[in-house]
Amino acid sequence: MNYQFSKEFAQKCDDEDPMKEYRNKFLFPQVNGKAAFYFTGNSLGLQAKNAQKYLLEELEDWAKYGVEGHTDAKRAWLPYHEFFTDALAKIVGAKNTEVVAMNGLTTNLHLMMVSFFRPDSKRTKIICEAKAFPSDQYALRSQLRFHGLDPDSHLIEIQPDPETELIDEANIYKAIEENKDELALLMIGGVNYYTGQFFDIKGITKAVHDAGGMAGWDLAHAAGNVKLQLHDWDVDFAAWCGYKYLNSGPGGVSGVFVHEKHHGQTEIPRFEGWWGHDKETRFKMPDEFIPIPTAEAWQLSNAPVLSMTPLLASLELFNEAGIDALRTKADLLTGYMEFIINEVGKSENKKLKILTPKDPSKRGSQISMVVPESGKAVFDTLTKAGVIADWREPDVIRLAAVPLYNSFMDVYQFGEILKSAL
Repeated sequence: MNYQFSKEFAQKCDDEDPMKEYRNKFLFPQVNGKAAFYFTGNSLGLQAKNAQKYLLEELEDWAKYGVEGHTDAKRAWLPYHEFFTDALAKIVGAKNTEVVAMNGLTTNLHLMMVSFFRPDSKRTKIICEAKAFPSDQYALRSQLRFHGLDPDSHLIEIQPDPETELIDEANIYKAIEENKDELALLMIGGVNYYTGQFFDIKGITKAVHDAGGMAGWDLAHAAGNVKLQLHDWDVDFAAWCGYKYLNSGPGGVSGVFVHEKHHGQTEIPRFEGWWGHDKETRFKMPDEFIPIPTAEAWQLSNAPVLSMTPLLASLELFNEAGIDALRTKADLLTGYMEFIINEVGKSENKKLKILTPKDPSKRGSQISMVVPESGKAVFDTLTKAGVIADWREPDVIRLAAVPLYNSFMDVYQFGEILKSAL
């Protein structure tokens, strides 16, 4: 697309956008009496308008039925997690039996590693990316210590290039090859939270399997953002949070993927809970745990209905729109933001730098912009003018133009505000 930094161009793009009506299905924060320019869907997505309606329905059914709501509520609570399965499977490219909504992200990563990080006398090492989201680092290091292993010698961190701050994927493949006899697990963020870099999940997973290891992915910044095909890519496990691109609300429920090749195996170690037990005999309360022959076997407790409800409202919109259509718009919208930032930098004679890869296939909806020297002051000025973005030390402003609710006019007006801020 031949982008233009003009109001007329942005309006024309919005008029021709087949996804434009979805913007009206979300609630925008107000700043200075107007809807904010909201570019923080990579941190906390907006509230779908139906979220409140659905939550009130659950509260009404609780008042009306009490415990009988497990079977008699409008959306029965007993199988509540199953209402999310179809949409989540489409979003991450999985079979319905391979996904389940449950818990929080880091909780799920630990549960997955109980099953899929099984160090022995030979295979004890984990590969991850350096400068991953800190929670991943904490989880990996604590798992190694739990198994009596020293994280400093058993955790291999792939360092980013000090100039670009991106990770050269060749270094990931090199680390896999160099440690192929000792590699137990690779676990990397599918999209890096800081730079927005989208890794080659398919190729890296294959290399790990060829080396005899397990491949797991943290998809916190990938689920609902980039096109995923976890089943076809033969990923062993993955987990994501729901509150970023999936709009589940603050601290909203996570989800997991477990490839079907790992289903129904009673010898796999796992932390067990009754909601992972065979549904036919669950309420007979047997002493022996019989796992459900799907990803549901990794559940511990019954669904937290009230906290899951906002996600249901959002996933309905994902199901309507379709991930392919969302990605088409996201590429155009992200490309426009990249163009606007570059144009503003030139016009204001400022050395703005974009960390996020230029190749659309290597990024999602996030742009990480470096503003040297005056970055925090520029960020504060943007915030006062109604731009809700995200600041990361020492000099990065993260912005995500989310296709479900952001418009080309949002991006254009952000550009005008950025000019003024500079």
